[in-house]
Amino acid sequence: MSDLADPTMNAMEWAVQRGAGALADKMGFQWVEFSIERSVATMPVEGNTQPVGLFHGGAYVVLGESLGSMAANLYAGAGRLAVGVDINATHTRSATSGLVTGVCTPIHLGRSMTVHEIVVSDDQGRRCSTIRITNMIKDMPRP
Repeated sequence: MSDLADPTMNAMEWAVQRGAGALADKMGFQWVEFSIERSVATMPVEGNTQPVGLFHGGAYVVLGESLGSMAANLYAGAGRLAVGVDINATHTRSATSGLVTGVCTPIHLGRSMTVHEIVVSDDQGRRCSTIRITNMIKDMPRP
């Protein structure tokens, strides 16, 4: 399923055209790969830190929510909308420089709900945060 309006457009083109949102843009979110089965993006540590120089826990969640919500919306299909209803994160390491990379994979793709896991790693490939997001799929609101 997908809500690609133009059948010649691939999923990555759709994601870039749609955008991940103003917050993700401000934080330096960059697509690497995008499909229903696997989505990958990076975010710089610089500019997204706590006062002590560690990547902010909320920034991990912004990366995870952006990846999981976009993947769920691609899956939802035309005329449908995926909206987040739950998100949680466990931070196990703090990135201090470079980029963090989020890899999003589906745990459940249902008719009315999706669940995705996002693993965020630092430049050395060490897991820094594990995020799970649940999205409800509903019909697009009528104008």
